[in-house]
Amino acid sequence: MRVNVLLIAGAWYVAAALLFLTLGARGDWGFILAFRGQKLLALTVVAAAVAVSTMVFQTITANRILTPAIMGFDALYVLIQTMLVFTLGGAGAFALKGMPMFALETALMIGAAGILFGIMLRRSEDLNRMVLTGIVLGILLRSLSGLLSRLIDPSEYAYVMASSYAQFTNVEGDLLWAATGITITVLALVMLHARRLDVIALGRDNAMILGLEHRREAQRLMVLVTLLVAVSTALVGPIVFFGLLVSAIAYQVAGTWRHATLLPLSALIGAGMLVVCQTLFERVLDLQSNVLVVVEAVGGLVFILLLIRRART
Repeated sequence: MRVNVLLIAGAWYVAAALLFLTLGARGDWGFILAFRGQKLLALTVVAAAVAVSTMVFQTITANRILTPAIMGFDALYVLIQTMLVFTLGGAGAFALKGMPMFALETALMIGAAGILFGIMLRRSEDLNRMVLTGIVLGILLRSLSGLLSRLIDPSEYAYVMASSYAQFTNVEGDLLWAATGITITVLALVMLHARRLDVIALGRDNAMILGLEHRREAQRLMVLVTLLVAVSTALVGPIVFFGLLVSAIAYQVAGTWRHATLLPLSALIGAGMLVVCQTLFERVLDLQSNVLVVVEAVGGLVFILLLIRRART
């Protein structure tokens, strides 16, 4: 059953990728495949990072309606962009794009998460407090971004708005390869923890009875989650509800609670879904809007439905 599900998900992704690369293609195939291939890689890397980080985060927190975005990563990213536009102006902030900016944004998000985890995960029972603290920090960061936005020249506020949503159109090759290398490495490390995640899913007390050091494993996995979220956010921008949508689908179709299946399954489902949506927007509907706006809206509806289902049970 596990192999069949993964094979179907793999075929789903391959079909989506081939459709994205070939649909409506005219002219020099070498140029077309190189151009579309870079965007395909960006879609795949970001989708896999967001899907797997959400799945791991839900397992650690024992809550399937949470995503790593609740820790305020998206709010911190938007605040960084707002501060840059406020201090340097729109043109100055845009000129900083590149590897130094990517490294700075990733380092700031990892540093902020490290401080939060170091303070709140000294004891295993502080997981709920950590989540609540992340929510409060996210509200604070959004408030600061809103304050600075009101002080920015209206003509330059467009730069802030453009940075508030994930963009796949202008991903630089150097950044993409760096993000791909980091993401593949972290995903491999997460897969090595798949059996430990199965034990963590049983609950803190049961995990400790089975000999697992729950606090230490939670800290290690939170570091990996932070790396995935920080890299994907620094590469294309903030993504909030997409991971929630993918994890909900993965749990429904997996037929198992083993993370050796759930993790790659969620990555394949997420990558295929994002590629298909991008193909429909660009090739079929001929729209230039950001596809993640629609995907995030659907993810938000799934979040509301999960809340309603939990309230009824």
